[in-house]
Amino acid sequence: MPNFLTLETKNVPPLTPGQKLKVVTRGCFDFIQIPWYGLLAGISQAENSEAGYGQGAAGYGKRYAASFADGTIENYFTQAFLPILLHQDPRYYTMGHGGFTRRTSYAVSRIFVTRSDSGHRQVNYSEIFGSGIASAISTYSYHPREDRTVSNTAKVWGTQVGYDTLTNVIKEYWPDIRRKLGKKK
Repeated sequence: MPNFLTLETKNVPPLTPGQKLKVVTRGCFDFIQIPWYGLLAGISQAENSEAGYGQGAAGYGKRYAASFADGTIENYFTQAFLPILLHQDPRYYTMGHGGFTRRTSYAVSRIFVTRSDSGHRQVNYSEIFGSGIASAISTYSYHPREDRTVSNTAKVWGTQVGYDTLTNVIKEYWPDIRRKLGKKK
């Protein structure tokens, strides 16, 4: 999981629009994305979700491409396009201290609350609307015709927000995991 937008400190300058685009592009095309989207495509293939893609290598390839496109479009909307437009900071600032419940609640809350470029707390419109816009684009442009429905768009939206929530929780604890792994060397 690319981790280019996570900070353990709070006192940093805002990202410029160009920096937002650059860091999102770096994350979208990081090598770790290859097996991640392969795993998602494999799960989708095993469940035969969006059956219009078919089975076999061709079906898997279509699912892989759709997973990659879904994730990439969503990342650009939630971490670059809307943050640029709305002057929101797409970075995740770790809490880094406190108990499990407190830190996990904080990580989950970042889906709904973010920082502006000026450092103030605000509703995370970039995440909420960015995921929705990306879901609508993907569902109505390249998903199988029979799956181009409002309910499928909502499912894709929910899945994207769910992955982003899980990602925030991982980002919250990653510095602790990294330190523990580093001590074993």
